[in-house]
Amino acid sequence: MIRNKKHILLLVFACTFALAFVQGQDTSKRRSIDITSTFKPTLKETAKINFSASAPSVDTTRPKLSYNIPSQSLIFAYQPAELNPVALQIDSVDAWDYSNYIKAGIGTVHQPYVQAGFSFGNDKNSYFNIFANHYTSKGDLPFQKNSQTDLTLNGTIRVKNNNEFNGKIGFKSQDYYFYGYKPDSLKFTKDQLLQRFQTFEGKLNFRNTVPTEYGLTYNPNLYVSVFGNNHDPKGTEANTVLNLPLEKSFGRSLGFRMELSADLTNYRPTGSTNNSINNNLYLIKPTLLLKTPNVFLNGGIIPSWDRKEFTLLPNIMAEVTTNDQRFTIQAGWIGYYNKGSYQRYAALNPWIALPDSLLNTRVQERYAGFKGSINNHLNYSGKIGFNIYKNMPLFVNDFGDGKTFLTIYEPSMEVLQLHGEVAYTMGEIFSASAKLDFNQFTKLEREKKAWGLIPLELDASLKWRLMTDLWLRTDLFAWDGPEYRGKDGDAFKGTTGFDLSTGLEFRITKQFNLWLQLNNIFNNKYERWHQYQAYGFNILGGIVYSFGQKSSH
Repeated sequence: MIRNKKHILLLVFACTFALAFVQGQDTSKRRSIDITSTFKPTLKETAKINFSASAPSVDTTRPKLSYNIPSQSLIFAYQPAELNPVALQIDSVDAWDYSNYIKAGIGTVHQPYVQAGFSFGNDKNSYFNIFANHYTSKGDLPFQKNSQTDLTLNGTIRVKNNNEFNGKIGFKSQDYYFYGYKPDSLKFTKDQLLQRFQTFEGKLNFRNTVPTEYGLTYNPNLYVSVFGNNHDPKGTEANTVLNLPLEKSFGRSLGFRMELSADLTNYRPTGSTNNSINNNLYLIKPTLLLKTPNVFLNGGIIPSWDRKEFTLLPNIMAEVTTNDQRFTIQAGWIGYYNKGSYQRYAALNPWIALPDSLLNTRVQERYAGFKGSINNHLNYSGKIGFNIYKNMPLFVNDFGDGKTFLTIYEPSMEVLQLHGEVAYTMGEIFSASAKLDFNQFTKLEREKKAWGLIPLELDASLKWRLMTDLWLRTDLFAWDGPEYRGKDGDAFKGTTGFDLSTGLEFRITKQFNLWLQLNNIFNNKYERWHQYQAYGFNILGGIVYSFGQKSSH
């Protein structure tokens, strides 16, 4: 009941409020709209995307490329240089890279000059090369002439399991004349002055091109030669050298190398077996190797038997390099032998008399040096060494007319060596190099001076490709004169040598090239060996015929 009353009251209140609201409206008044401002409907301006037609700026920042090259297991042993009274090399422009060629020429001294090379086979399985050379030269002085003829066959045969055989057989004949006699009024026949050397030689080695599954690398090799002259009595010599190297790698950095060597010489100065000299040398070279990206170590000892006399030699070398391989410091204490043989002595001084004895030269070398590169084109190296030589061969003029040289041995001497080298290369277009060697000979036990050894020597060369088919080559040989012994035993200073040569070679057709050499341009008639004057200025030129080219310049 009460709820119904509430609903009735609420309905009455709502009706009353609606009626009051209707009565409040003034319906008599005219309806109107008052505008207080002008309305201009607009849209908001959008941002315009502008496209520029200009090219983007060039990024000149050089990218820094890093190459992670893994450490290699190849370890290259240091090869010491011999201290020898080196014979003067014949001037020659670099050989051209042909598979077959014939080079012929003639000049004011060389009459004639012939060189040839032929190749057979293929690079995959086997190939053979034949090289032949002959020249005859004649100077202005009586009997100032010599000639040489040599023939060599080289071959390589690859077999299964990554193995290959390499071999060489050759023959060489050399004629020299003793034209350096004093006084000049002496009379000799041609046969009395002729010295002819003949050499038969062969070499064979067997090696694996890829290490075995156990990390072994081997390269046994054998060299045999028979050497003799035309003297009466005729001196002959047989040489046999056998090397048995074996190297084992332990991972990328460690290695062990063992090498057995036998160097045998049988020399017969009278050509008779009753008067023969055996000069035999045996060596064992165990070596531990360590090679990392920055450090190379070679440590070992060399037990040696020189004509049954035992000597223990050092074999220690070290190299430390930077991360970019552009600078390396080197140091070492090593020992080795320079073999004493008639064949080797004749190559150093072709006017020697028959040696009455043969001794091996034992060398101990302590050195420190550096090498590196400034950029991709310029390389340099330098070294200082302190060496001790035992039984060093020296050559002195005989006490008669001086036309032959006697071989004598200095029991002991010390040598301070300085070596510097620099080279600049721009691909196949330009290359230049220079090498300087300084030697100070001290503490000789028997002789007054180091007869015939050069104290200061400079070698330089330049090769320049001037045009597509034109090459220029220049060579310079210069040295301070070596000491020589006079008839009374006193020491005298030899003449200074300066020999500048240049040559051109250019292609005229696909198979023919012309070449020209100007030797000893300044006509310096120096004496490398006392009483033996060198050829003066001379010209040599000719033509090259090539066929079956492997590659062209």
